[in-house]
Amino acid sequence: MTLGKMLQSKDSGSDVTAPYMRAANVQPDGLLALDDVNEMWFSAAELEKLSIRTGDVVVVEGGQGGFGRAAYVGEDLSGWGFQNSINRLRPIGDADGRFIAFYLIALRASGFIRAYSNVVSMPHLTAEKLARIPLPLPPVEYQRAVCDYLDHETAHIDTLIEEQRCLIEILRERRHSLIDSVFGDHVPNVRLQNACIDVVDCPHTTPEVSDFGAYEAVRTSSVRNGKFRPGNGLPVDADTWKARNAGGAPSIGDVLFTREAPAGEACMVPSDQLCLGQRMVLLRIDPTVCVGNFLMWQLYSNRVQDHFLLSVNGSTVANVRLPILRTTPIWLPGLSVQRRITAYLNGQTDKIDTLIAETERFIELSKERRSALITAAVTGQIDVRETV
Repeated sequence: MTLGKMLQSKDSGSDVTAPYMRAANVQPDGLLALDDVNEMWFSAAELEKLSIRTGDVVVVEGGQGGFGRAAYVGEDLSGWGFQNSINRLRPIGDADGRFIAFYLIALRASGFIRAYSNVVSMPHLTAEKLARIPLPLPPVEYQRAVCDYLDHETAHIDTLIEEQRCLIEILRERRHSLIDSVFGDHVPNVRLQNACIDVVDCPHTTPEVSDFGAYEAVRTSSVRNGKFRPGNGLPVDADTWKARNAGGAPSIGDVLFTREAPAGEACMVPSDQLCLGQRMVLLRIDPTVCVGNFLMWQLYSNRVQDHFLLSVNGSTVANVRLPILRTTPIWLPGLSVQRRITAYLNGQTDKIDTLIAETERFIELSKERRSALITAAVTGQIDVRETV
């Protein structure tokens, strides 16, 4: 068992740059994602010591989200090294690295790794701890039978999951096209500020959190794809809620807008027990001229999103400043037209969102089946010799 090398940013004299494996390359499902690869300096001796060969097993050493992830290396990674966030296991004799990797995946899914690592603040599954994990090692023929069975079955499940992910992307594209088709052919006739009583920026401070507060400070993570996501903000008490709403409290019918990280997301205000967290803007809708939901959907149109992109001169919407937001050109027809379009978009997007939610649930169930199958095979709950 070998721990990788600490990041080195400079040549010590005779080093070479080489790609290295890091925690992000080891996925929760036991697969390696090697498309996003970084390089650092290694000496020739280090590259020899920290080689990655077919049959090795790599295990993530630290980090809340990744410690204990394991993956089998199915091909030689010639010229690679690995970082000190990775422990490399190199099986001896006839031991099958695939069996070891599958067993570690099962242990992590069961919660054993978390309990074993004695998590306090930043968990670490050190090489020493990893070496002491008890491993039931059946005869090599049975190891191979288990691994061949799991390779076949997990590949089938992974294919199904990937197909469902592609379906979700298609549904999201369809959703976006639906919204844009409504607004794309209409020429803007007013500025966004003309649809609002006020455009209220957030206090540029972090709200004081109250664990038992009855109010919620909305953050950018609270708003996605036209939907409010409760619980992603910060709990605050009544005094904080009142202080942060000095510029105007959110009301049902108003629109929440994220101006940074990410910028350009929007949703309707779901209740009056909210205040603005950082990077949030409140669009206080003027009900005599605008339906809030109509404006919210229009913010997702290509024309408006492109306006935001051009305003920051970047390839992504980095920060939509208030002057830009206020003067954004929009199309504002009569209220009856707005209500008709809003009803149409609400109905159509609800259908698509339901399909997306069902597909995401299918993916989660598939992952659970995959995990249960691995656990059953490596612990002998199923006899794979009759199925291979």
